[in-house]
Amino acid sequence: HDILDKMEITAPDDFHLHVRDGPMLQTVIGHTTKCFKRAIIMPNLVPPVTNSEMAREYRERILKCVPAGHSFQPLMTIYLTSMTTPDDIRKAAQEGIVKAVKWYPAGATTNSEFGVKEDALEAIRPTLEAMAEVGLPLLCHGESTDGAVDVFDREAVWVQSVLRPLVETVPRLKVVMEHVTTAQGVDFILGAREGVAGTITAHHLMLNRNALFSHGGKGGLRPHHYCLPVLKREEHRVRLVQAATSGSGRFFAGTDSAPHQQQAKESGCGCAGCYTAHAALELYAQVFDDAGALDKLEGFVSHHGADFYGLPRNTARVRLERRAWTIPDRFEVAGGGSLVPLLAGQQLPWAAQPLP
Repeated sequence: HDILDKMEITAPDDFHLHVRDGPMLQTVIGHTTKCFKRAIIMPNLVPPVTNSEMAREYRERILKCVPAGHSFQPLMTIYLTSMTTPDDIRKAAQEGIVKAVKWYPAGATTNSEFGVKEDALEAIRPTLEAMAEVGLPLLCHGESTDGAVDVFDREAVWVQSVLRPLVETVPRLKVVMEHVTTAQGVDFILGAREGVAGTITAHHLMLNRNALFSHGGKGGLRPHHYCLPVLKREEHRVRLVQAATSGSGRFFAGTDSAPHQQQAKESGCGCAGCYTAHAALELYAQVFDDAGALDKLEGFVSHHGADFYGLPRNTARVRLERRAWTIPDRFEVAGGGSLVPLLAGQQLPWAAQPLP
């Protein structure tokens, strides 16, 4: 029974993380670096990080904010635009700081207006071929931006109309479908060729779309549960848990933790994004525990992603123990304002500590 109350695992990595910049970066980075040794850093700043020079500068700003005593490696990405050339890709790969290229279909999510439209992929095919050649993965925000498509169907439509042809057209390109939220996404990844994988967030594993409109037995619109891709039906959540806990190396942790000021979330036009970095490993642990699959947690948070990216697995260790603690109601942001975490004020059953 002892094993169920505490366990040690390889230190985890987060393969999809937003840390923003400036005061918000100072506020959030320590939450990730306490237990996570590496994270794929999203490039959707304003202006976006579109080349290796900007990625290097952003990486330096991140490292300056990492708390003393934490060892952390930001894995940088560049933002795919219609101007990204094969030479940009080769230069980025050669310099070694950029580990992936992020594709936001124009208009799909926060700061995605600089992205490439789904029907314009053919024009940048040489760039995609260059990525395949140097082994840089393409990380996809998998949602159709066709205004006629229902918001709850955007991922499923995108999988068929965009992802399937993309994976076939550039057969050597490594492709990650980020923040998978549907059974259709899971099934595609499981049946796809070598070199196709998916990240899954803690919030999509824990919550279904009912949580947008009521939670903990109380009705009311929940802006802190609003993210993109939007939460889906319970049958999809169940399928995501099955995928994450299956032991398949095609799925790994990417929190998509996305900090926004409280006033930007609780507003007449609220921002999309759930903040989970404060408890990412503990949230995943709860999901795996509830599914009776704690033995599969280490693969999902610490092994599969590193293996897919061709990175050595971390040598550091983290201890998880069954010790209830309460998530703070909010975090003060360095330059003023506050940040409300997912499940603010609620108890979590698992607590994580890095081992010396």
